[in-house]
This record gives sequence, C-alpha cells and structure tokens, in this order.
Amino acid sequence: MSETFIDAIKNRRSIYALDKNVKASKEEIVKAIQEAVKYAPSAFNSQSAHAVVLFGDESAKIWGEGGFAEAALRKVIPEGQSFESTAQKLASFNAGVGTVLFYEDQDVVKGLQEKFALYADNFPIWSEHSTGIAQFSVWTALSELGVGASLQHYNPLIDEAVQKEFDIPASWKLRAQMPFGNIAAPAAEKDFAPIDERVKVIG
Repeated sequence: MSETFIDAIKNRRSIYALDKNVKASKEEIVKAIQEAVKYAPSAFNSQSAHAVVLFGDESAKIWGEGGFAEAALRKVIPEGQSFESTAQKLASFNAGVGTVLFYEDQDVVKGLQEKFALYADNFPIWSEHSTGIAQFSVWTALSELGVGASLQHYNPLIDEAVQKEFDIPASWKLRAQMPFGNIAAPAAEKDFAPIDERVKVIG
C-alpha cells in the first residue's frame, strides 16, 4: 500500500480560512481537477460526473455580496433572524480564488435506466456515488497542490441562477460546490471514533 496515497487522504481537510495567495498556477489547478474527474470511477463507466471550475469574479458571483447564495438565502432565512453569521461564512468562501461546481448528468442516468431496466432503481444511487468519488478525488488533488477547500451544498437554492449565468446544460444536476484557495489557517484537530467499531474484520 502506498503511504503517499494514505498520507494524501489524511492531509485532505475542510479548510474554511482561505485567501488568494495560492502558489499553484491556474493551469496546475485546472489540470489537477481535470485528471481527478477523468479518472474517478463510476458505475458502468457512466462518467456522469461533471465539474465547472470558476475563478475570480465568476466565483464571486456565487459567494460575493449580493451574489447568488446570499440572494437565495435571504429568501429563506426567517424574518428577524440575523444574517451576520451567514454573511461571514459566504465571505470566507469568497476569500478564496475559485469554486468547483459538481454536477451529475441526468440524461446519462436515464439512459442507463432504460438500457439496463433490471437495475433502474439503482442508477440514481450510483450517480450519487459517482459525484461523491469525484468530489473526494478533486478535494484530495487540490490538497496535494497545497490548495485548501471545503465542500458546500447550497443546491438547490442556487441551481437556477447558476445554470442561467454559466449556461449549464439542462440535464446537469448540481450536487455540491467546493470553494478553494490558499490555506490561510489550518483545519482544527479532528476526533475519530474507534476504527475497530467502524471496520469489522471477519475471518
């Protein structure tokens, strides 16, 4: 077993303190994301996972003041409740250099359901596996570049605005958002449940 691979998994953390001082170039970041998505496995080799990479002002359209996330959240936060903590969280995402949007192509899922009717009920589940693997792969690849990231889920609140702004195909379903940037502060210590309770060895 490659210790390098295990170390990469250990080093991937949710980084919320971001800034724009990334050492990796835009080209290196894009290449890492492309490779991670390309080689992420999927059921029946469906390759249903897609990613949209936003940099700079394009990313700010989601997280910036008056952006898609703020506009959507202000509509659902109860009247009288302070928006300050939410605004601070959005600002922390906007402090980075970009965002990866993760999508699953529903046309691919439906096509597989039609082609393999016996497994039709499972393909939406396997699609979620596909995006999860792609997300983890990208997250770890960014970490290897020294780029911090976290995984967010403001879908479906921002779906329509994002789809319209960035001309996203109608069949693509937004599953997660990953703001990324330089690691301005490390992640906090993480507690783990006893591994023997989570991994059973039989035989």
